Amino acid sequence: MQAGPGGGVVGSATRMRCLYLFNRQGVCLHYHVWLRPVSVLSRQEDQKLIFGLLFSLKLFTAKMDPVGGGKGQLGAAQLQGQGCSFHSFRTDTYKLSFMETPTGLKLVLITDPKMGDLREAMKHIYSSIYVEYVVKNPLYTPDMPFKCELFNQNLDNYVKTLS
Repeated sequence: MQAGPGGGVVGSATRMRCLYLFNRQGVCLHYHVWLRPVSVLSRQEDQKLIFGLLFSLKLFTAKMDPVGGGKGQLGAAQLQGQGCSFHSFRTDTYKLSFMETPTGLKLVLITDPKMGDLREAMKHIYSSIYVEYVVKNPLYTPDMPFKCELFNQNLDNYVKTLS
């Protein structure tokens, strides 16, 4: 195993590419890279592009909801299971998995396209890693970008179990 450009673990044991954590305003709170062979955009452009994609897909799924009458406020966070939402999409080169918490935190996991359903894994990342090592940290300011070595280490250890 070797360290990747974002400090994560690169090797055959992981099929993860990267993780983004966004707040409800679209600020990237954390970006973690395991494997990113080609990067043609700056980090800021990449983060804006991913958040814009999420915003558009959420809006699209809400508008296409055949049973939901109340569309709610545009861009407002929804409770788990409320409204029509997407969880992932796949291309021939990657899979994007998405989860939004009731507080509006958006988790985006980019993986190998052959990865299965990652909803439970994302719930674990949120509740057992993010909440434990970031939210409960008395030095953390909510809704602000963070760097936390314990978060990164535990995230790396967990994703090794997903491969």
